[in-house]
Amino acid sequence: MPQFAFLEGQPFWIVYATLLVVILLRAPATYWIGRGLGAGVLRSRMGERLGPRLDQAKERIDRYGAPVVTLSFFTVGMQTAINFSAGVVRMAFPRYFAAVFVGGLAWAGIWGSVISGLVGAWVALFLNSPWTALGVATLAAVAVGVLVVRARRRSARRQAEAAEEAGSRDARQGPLPAEAAAPTAPQA
Repeated sequence: MPQFAFLEGQPFWIVYATLLVVILLRAPATYWIGRGLGAGVLRSRMGERLGPRLDQAKERIDRYGAPVVTLSFFTVGMQTAINFSAGVVRMAFPRYFAAVFVGGLAWAGIWGSVISGLVGAWVALFLNSPWTALGVATLAAVAVGVLVVRARRRSARRQAEAAEEAGSRDARQGPLPAEAAAPTAPQA
């Protein structure tokens, strides 16, 4: 991890504590940027039009948003968007920060051990043999792509089967009583 190169060779607890401080500063900064921009939206015409819906969204975020914030630390590329969105809808900061703290504990552990080890191994491989490292990265990308395509096809197949089953069930039942009794308009 080039951005954390100063941590190389340090004991795990120093790496972990440093990464925890990084995430506990970065995530709330993103939240406060979102909160500042969200305040401008609330005062705009769009905010006036969305008024009651924004209030309902804020209530839901306050109620269910903490687990989403915590789980965002297990994703790649979603943390910033979720932290920003929590600020835009003005999620209660104490709940938000508690969720960030729990997620940050996990994130620092994951980055401090597993991911930094994988990234470090890949960088060492790249320095020894760039073509092999690029081949490994390509194989990993292809493997991820195959898994994504398979999951999407499986999901599409399930949806098609569910729609087909619902269609055959409707055909067996025939028309609904209201439809059967409804008079039809003469056609010209």
